Parts: sequence; structure tokens; C-alpha cells
Amino acid sequence: MNADQILNEIREANLSYLMLAQSLIRTDRDQALYRLGISEESAALIGLLTPAQMMKIAAGNTLLCRFRMDDDMVWGLLTNHGKSAANDSTNRLHASILMAGRHQEAA
Repeated sequence: MNADQILNEIREANLSYLMLAQSLIRTDRDQALYRLGISEESAALIGLLTPAQMMKIAAGNTLLCRFRMDDDMVWGLLTNHGKSAANDSTNRLHASILMAGRHQEAA
């Protein structure tokens, strides 16, 4: 993959992310804040964007979304290497609780 292809992929990901975010925000704001890990202020801005504004923002070369799993504990819970299927749902729940707590701290 060359640099132009990577930039095109970033722009497509940005547009998809903005469209999904706006849809979630308009459908269920509280769920959107939790699932996207964004503040109320960011949700208000994204919710009001016009299609032209979304296209302009998405056209940048910086990825707008980011991974919220920024420590080994959460990654370990999500990847769950070698664990049983019954334990998988418990680990995912634990990871969700950890990430939700971080969302509350950021907000």
C-alpha cells in the first residue's frame, strides 16, 4: 500500500466514522456518548454537521477515531487468548466496564 492509498483509506474511515457517529447521536445520544467515548460537547458538534462539513472534515489526513483500549489489561481481556468461551463474555464485560469508566473520566 502506498502513501496515496493510505490517505484515501484514512479519508474513507473518517467519513464512515462521522456518518456512524452522527447517526448514533441522533438515534440515542446517551448510547452514542458511551459507544463513541466522546464528550457531550463533541456529540453536539457532530450531531449538527451538514454533509458538506462532514466531507470537508473527513478529507484531512489525520484519522479522527482512535482505539480506546490503551493498556495491556483491556487488550488482554478483549483478546482472551486460550480462555474458555464461558469466560469470554465475562472478560468482555469487564473490558467494557473499564472503558466506560475511562469515558466518564474524560467527560
